Amino acid sequence: MELEAFLAVIQGRVLTAGAPARLAVAGVGAADLMSDVLACLKPGAVLLTGLCNLQVVRTAMLADVAAVVFVRGKQPDAATLALAEAEGIPLISSPLGLFELSGRLYQLGVPSLERQIDGAD
Repeated sequence: MELEAFLAVIQGRVLTAGAPARLAVAGVGAADLMSDVLACLKPGAVLLTGLCNLQVVRTAMLADVAAVVFVRGKQPDAATLALAEAEGIPLISSPLGLFELSGRLYQLGVPSLERQIDGAD
């Protein structure tokens, strides 16, 4: 799914300057625990999260996340935006909650890019 279509589905708005218009959304993962992002998210995933701080961008860098979507209309501060722009990680804000956002993407057939951890609950 191309970024423009993805934004239409999630009612999203790109917050970072210089975000690639041709970004292809290969799949998504949702997490608020950054340790879960590091352990479970496959490279290239778009991260859906309720956290909105510098640690999200730092974790996205380590996990090779394609873009970050902040749910419930959250807006990052200037330092978070600056780091994301410097690292080339698009930040997006959606007014939708995590549950609805995930459901919409699932209904459209957007795949999950989350790994299962054996023995985890």
